[in-house]
Amino acid sequence: MKITTKLISAAFIAALSLPAQTPYKMAVVGLVHSHVWGHIDKMVKGKDVTLVGVAEPNPALQEEAKKSGVAPELISADYLKMLDEKKPDLIWAFVENNRHLEIIEAAAARKINVIFEKPLASTWKDSLKIREIATKAGIKVMCNYQMAWWPANYTARNMASAGELGQVYRLHGVVGHGGPGSEGVRNGAFFAWLTDPVKNGGGALMDFGCYNALWSLWYLGRPETVYAHVNHLRPSVFPKVEDNADLMLGYKNGVGLFEGSWDLPRSYQDLDVFGLKASVHMKNGSVEKQEGRDRKAVDIAPLAPEDAEPIAYMVSRMRQNKPIEGMTALDINVDVIEIIEAAKESIRTGKAVVMAPRK
Repeated sequence: MKITTKLISAAFIAALSLPAQTPYKMAVVGLVHSHVWGHIDKMVKGKDVTLVGVAEPNPALQEEAKKSGVAPELISADYLKMLDEKKPDLIWAFVENNRHLEIIEAAAARKINVIFEKPLASTWKDSLKIREIATKAGIKVMCNYQMAWWPANYTARNMASAGELGQVYRLHGVVGHGGPGSEGVRNGAFFAWLTDPVKNGGGALMDFGCYNALWSLWYLGRPETVYAHVNHLRPSVFPKVEDNADLMLGYKNGVGLFEGSWDLPRSYQDLDVFGLKASVHMKNGSVEKQEGRDRKAVDIAPLAPEDAEPIAYMVSRMRQNKPIEGMTALDINVDVIEIIEAAKESIRTGKAVVMAPRK
């Protein structure tokens, strides 16, 4: 078929006549979770959303937001007033974990979709209530994890799901670093609540145990037993909470062994997945498969643009009216907090906790 200039011109005119999609309005609630500083630039640039407000009562953090490119007129102290005035379609909350229930109540009343920075809540009770409120209001809730946007994470799991490793029976995850710092405005605000057992819901157990619990659920499902052990190795630095936490999640035909620590010599977010046939070692940027003595790097497939970062994913789900799925979904993250709650009980009693069957 011969393509003429006339046909090309007609196609171009038709493309120009398609209605442009208006970006959703997005607001940020809170700046005390330090992960915000890695995302706010994308919000300011406004590719997938238009930033309409940032609410944070701390004047020093407000100044930090301005340094990150947020226009001064978008910054306010009262998030409820901001929600009513700016009427965002979506908010991303970077507040203390124990305030997530408060935020979902405000958002649900106004039919606003929500992204929470991990974890979903400080307690299992709150996580259940968050799900109940969101479901009743018909709003989308996403729980953001850094590793949810790593192509390597999906390459490794796809290999396991495809049977390349044989029956997966053992997971070993290490997540952590040398501990949160307290220097500077941003770190100081983060440290103040992250090391508070009520506002955070724990110390390293909550901070990094949530990653580990999520991995275990993603690969093996809900465990039958939860055993946890914690250490308070640096009480002078972390006087209120544990700085090292280990989990053993028991399954009928498998086990998850996980370490979460603020006492490591470098940053880790590594996972080993063992099958009866082979294993993979995954970390951000690489996957290595071992079968017998043969060890080789695995090619990593890139993620689709709408699956490659949190804002683009949430916007795609909203536009298509599709549910949040996978690692950032509501149900799996309620289960994450259930595991952390069981871990706390195990620490209290010194015994493994048997998970109650689903009703």
